[in-house]
Amino acid sequence: MNTLDHSILEAALVGLEAQKKRIDAQIAEVRDMLPSRPGQAATTPEATPRKRRKFSAATRRRMKEAQRRRWAKIRGESEPPAQAKPKAPKAKRRLSAAGRKAIQEALRRRWAQKRAEAVKAAPARKKALVKKAAPARPAKESAPVKKAAVKKAVSAPAPTVAEPAAE
Repeated sequence: MNTLDHSILEAALVGLEAQKKRIDAQIAEVRDMLPSRPGQAATTPEATPRKRRKFSAATRRRMKEAQRRRWAKIRGESEPPAQAKPKAPKAKRRLSAAGRKAIQEALRRRWAQKRAEAVKAAPARKKALVKKAAPARPAKESAPVKKAAVKKAVSAPAPTVAEPAAE
């Protein structure tokens, strides 16, 4: 009895698989007969998933309101639910001429103070740099001085002062 049940189940399985193949073939034929939509393959039932579009908040809000109106129309409501009126955008804040002038003057004062502090700190920094840098620097070799220029300066006759006559 056990073998009979097993052979019956195997036969049933083979018959069901044959039916499944036949049904799949018929489904494929019907799909081929349908006009294909752009972006969708006719033969493959599972096309690659399309990327979702991203909508701005304002666009989503408009879509939401439109969908509510459609549903209200379907349900037979006379008026759509009360919409919250979108707030008018705030006017841009403008800076007055006096305010702009006050800011400019304050900036000028701050920069003048910063420059004055830099001037006060500069001599102290130079002394510190000179003290630190003097021993570390090797002696510079000076370029040869033109001897002709030295001779001219030395060879110029000095004016003589007349000596007073002896009495």
